[in-house]
Amino acid sequence: MEPFGAVPAAGKARGLRACLLCSIVQTAAEFRKSGCPNCEELLRLRGNIDKVSACTTTAFDGIISMINPEESWVARWQRTDKYVKGLYAIRVSGRIPHSVEDELRERDIIYRPRDSIQD
Repeated sequence: MEPFGAVPAAGKARGLRACLLCSIVQTAAEFRKSGCPNCEELLRLRGNIDKVSACTTTAFDGIISMINPEESWVARWQRTDKYVKGLYAIRVSGRIPHSVEDELRERDIIYRPRDSIQD
């Protein structure tokens, strides 16, 4: 991936995927190698190509570079203020699989789809 905060050139952007749970943007290879830096405990993407495909998507709009999420009003608006710094999609199309949503519900975690930002 590009250095932190650098939005990739159009040609390189094709390989990017957004997490359906937190909206962080990485390459599929990064999700496979390291998992999601925000959701790994919940999604367990590391090393699981099928889970990466099911819990991330290439269908997202815009990218925001979050350098200091805990102090950013944009991060609060995007509901990413508790996450690590990085690149985040503004809007993510799609939903996590029902089985993952059920797992979250069992852990008393409310899943809010990122198709639109609302409280």
